[in-house]
Amino acid sequence: MSVKQLFQLDGQVALVTGGSRGLGLQMAEALGEMGCKVAISARKADELAEAKKHLESKGITVVTIVSDLQKTDRIPALVDEVIAALGPIDILVNNAGATWGAPAEDYPDEAWHKVMNLNVNAPFFLAREVGKRCMIPRKKGKIITVASVAGLKGMGAGVQTVAYNTSKAAAINLTRALAGEWGQYNINVNAICPGFFPSKMSAGLLDTLGEAVIARSPLKRIGGDEDLMGTVVFLASEASRHITGQYIAVDGGSSAV
Repeated sequence: MSVKQLFQLDGQVALVTGGSRGLGLQMAEALGEMGCKVAISARKADELAEAKKHLESKGITVVTIVSDLQKTDRIPALVDEVIAALGPIDILVNNAGATWGAPAEDYPDEAWHKVMNLNVNAPFFLAREVGKRCMIPRKKGKIITVASVAGLKGMGAGVQTVAYNTSKAAAINLTRALAGEWGQYNINVNAICPGFFPSKMSAGLLDTLGEAVIARSPLKRIGGDEDLMGTVVFLASEASRHITGQYIAVDGGSSAV
């Protein structure tokens, strides 16, 4: 197989959660450009419609599904819709996530449960459903968890995101645990740990800490509109077939120094 063929994804079916904007849309576009039929899910129909229009303008086959992953009992129906529209899922990108800022001593129960449900519970329940129905029977599959560099460490001064940091650390170890159990089925499970990228979720922190973040980064920049594309294609393709249970930090080198 040539190097070009290792990266091609022609005809494969990819599901990207939280795929209507930001990092999710960026990754959906990358997978579609490399030949995937793409399903994207999100809570808001209007944002999904905009994303669909954008992806179809690039010649990508795309299906949109309105789904609130905090309602985990509806995850089987989400998988049903993808399979009915496009066929069995080859690539799952667990990207949807949430954060909430508050001092740890006053952190609301509601906030903790919301972050944990979306960042830990939903990725597991969705991976379980896709693995059981699409990947284990066919002895192949790629699962990519979008964690965060926040899962590699505690919080710096002025940052009050205890649930987010905890949940992303859990997401990284969920990746390792699934990789260990499902390697026998030829399923690769890996994680991407983005640093700061402009997004609705990070806007508040970037407003206050953006200059400091850039100053600490060896590359002196934050993430851009194309900086996850190569990573997600690599982890979704045969080019990474001997890699599982790992994470790649895409953060301009900040976590290394």
